[in-house]
Amino acid sequence: MEVGLLVLAALGIGVVVGLTGMGGGALMTPTLVFFFGIPPVTAVSSDVVASAAMKPAGSWVHIKNGTVNWQLVRLLVYGSVPAAFLGVVAAHYLIDPEALQSFVKHALGVVLVIAAGGLAVRAYLRLREHAMVRDGRAPALPTERPQVVPRPVPTIIVGVIGGLMVGLTSVGSGSLIIIALMALYPALKANQLVGTDLVQAVPLVVAAAVAHLIFGDVDWSVTLPVIIGSIPGTYIGAHCPPASRVDWCAARSCLFSRCPASR
Repeated sequence: MEVGLLVLAALGIGVVVGLTGMGGGALMTPTLVFFFGIPPVTAVSSDVVASAAMKPAGSWVHIKNGTVNWQLVRLLVYGSVPAAFLGVVAAHYLIDPEALQSFVKHALGVVLVIAAGGLAVRAYLRLREHAMVRDGRAPALPTERPQVVPRPVPTIIVGVIGGLMVGLTSVGSGSLIIIALMALYPALKANQLVGTDLVQAVPLVVAAAVAHLIFGDVDWSVTLPVIIGSIPGTYIGAHCPPASRVDWCAARSCLFSRCPASR
């Protein structure tokens, strides 16, 4: 296994996570399994532990910028933290150890398909929203931070489902939960979605990481390079404009200090 390549892969994925709030498990775990040949359970557990170190870096930036809805974070955590821990415990106690690798691999595939569909829906809705504003068929998007009324029961249910998915596959803290938040709270701005999702994901992945550490699934030769690459990547991405604004020039200027279109 090339440690340098693993660090570079983690750096790139970290930028995506900080920029959009998604992509940690949905990108890192498949990368570990299919490109680096890591067994599925080890890949999931190592990615979860790395996420527990990675996500606070991006979360801190959003907390300082005031782009976190703490009411929604609290509701999500009520469901996600116990679900993530119990999901790992249940998988180890209810599934035969020899079949666990195959189960996790298949579960990962199913969740990735669901996440990919959700990402496509999210991209379509954002593009449609901007097109309607541009054509005058909808009012301009608000510039101030909107006030949203929390919906406790569905938000906690989203946390439970997301927690179970993260515990079993490491996918869901960004890709699935953030899409569910968009559906429940369409008034939230893009940076609030990203900030809220990143902050709620911290205790979620910590709970899943603790469970994986208890069962000894973590391979530190994989986890440490992922942490080394992903933490600076997430910090860089969190300082960039949200990708859902479809402003790639601004994102590039954030990374490289200059924007070609401005020359």
